[in-house]
Amino acid sequence: MKKVLVKFFYILYNDLRGDIMINLIPILSNIEEYIEINEEYVIDSLKLKESDIIELSKVKVNGTIKKKNDDEIYLDINVSGKMKINDSITLDEVWYPFSFEIDENLDEFVQKDENSLDIMEVLWQNIVLEVPLRYTTTEDYSCYQGDGWKLVSEEELVKNNPFSALLNEKDRSD
Repeated sequence: MKKVLVKFFYILYNDLRGDIMINLIPILSNIEEYIEINEEYVIDSLKLKESDIIELSKVKVNGTIKKKNDDEIYLDINVSGKMKINDSITLDEVWYPFSFEIDENLDEFVQKDENSLDIMEVLWQNIVLEVPLRYTTTEDYSCYQGDGWKLVSEEELVKNNPFSALLNEKDRSD
């Protein structure tokens, strides 16, 4: 029962903006050494429209917020989930799993006058960085061909490279 009350004290929900604010008073006033986060968050679908992400599963966050030195707030968390993006070859919607760590100083995100942290902004900025430039689940490239062209894998390209003889000859002359 006590743990539930403590968790409620640390996490303040702001439904008007869709943000999830974390109360930092316990660590700023040295009542606690750290705030533990073990939650699942839902990112607002309006943010997805600004990116290549079509859909986002609940984002799992595990870690801590600590105060180091004077008033510097550090976030040390593991973030994981799945994002739905377009396949680079077929343009079908596919799920791409992601997992990353955030270990950074949060001074730019902490609202000092409110003694709180908008965790959603931190998460969103880092999730956007995880979107791959190219991702495919396609394994068979044989059906992707046309008149005078065909799609090949990188392994096949290296194996059947018409310039490999020239590269080998150049390497021997050096």
